[in-house]
Parts: sequence; structure tokens; C-alpha cells
Amino acid sequence: MEKKIYITEEERAKCQKVVDAFAELYEMTDVVVVDVGRYGFVMLKYYTSPHGFEEDATFTDSKALFEGLWQEWLDMKLYFMAKGTPLMEKGYKGIFESLSAEKQSAFIGRKADFVLKAGIHL
Repeated sequence: MEKKIYITEEERAKCQKVVDAFAELYEMTDVVVVDVGRYGFVMLKYYTSPHGFEEDATFTDSKALFEGLWQEWLDMKLYFMAKGTPLMEKGYKGIFESLSAEKQSAFIGRKADFVLKAGIHL
């Protein structure tokens, strides 16, 4: 049986840089990204004992991985800002739209910071 490779070594290196760029995300929530060899990288989310992680997604493209981690980071930041307030009823998009233009701009600036750290071009 031939072993199929799903991710190139070049793309694996790019994905690892993306994973490293989002290190603060793994500290603030129960999200982890694991290198699973020839299969790419797997994002595991929402750990519950004794069942394990509730969601997973596999990535073989650094840009898709970046966007997935960026969305997770942004959603967590918005959640922490709105937790316990009526804003939570608006969902993440509604929370973001209710922020001042200055605060929205600050979040967009953070995305640019992550792009630089990850060394990718979107």
C-alpha cells in the first residue's frame, strides 16, 4: 500500500510558522494545533473531559490555516469583551460591528501583525 502525502515539506514549514504566530491563542482558550505528519496540521477545539475535543479541522494550506486561526483568535477576543452582556446576542459579527471604528481598526491591525509573524502573503 502506497503512503500518500497530503502536504509538501515547504507548505509544512509555512504552516508551522502560522501555528507559532498564534501562540497567544493557545494560552487563552482550549485550542491546539498539532502537526500530524504527512496529513498536515489539525486544529483541535473545545476540550471536554473525558470525551476529548469537540471539533477538529485538518489543514494542508498555510493560508487556510492562518484564516482559521485568525477567526478563532478574533472570536475569542470578541467573546471575552462581550461575555455577560447583551452584546452576546448579536453574535461575533454583531459584536465586531458594534465596536468603535478605532477598536475595529485595532483588531485589523492585529491581523496585520499576525501576517508578519507568520511570514505569509494573503
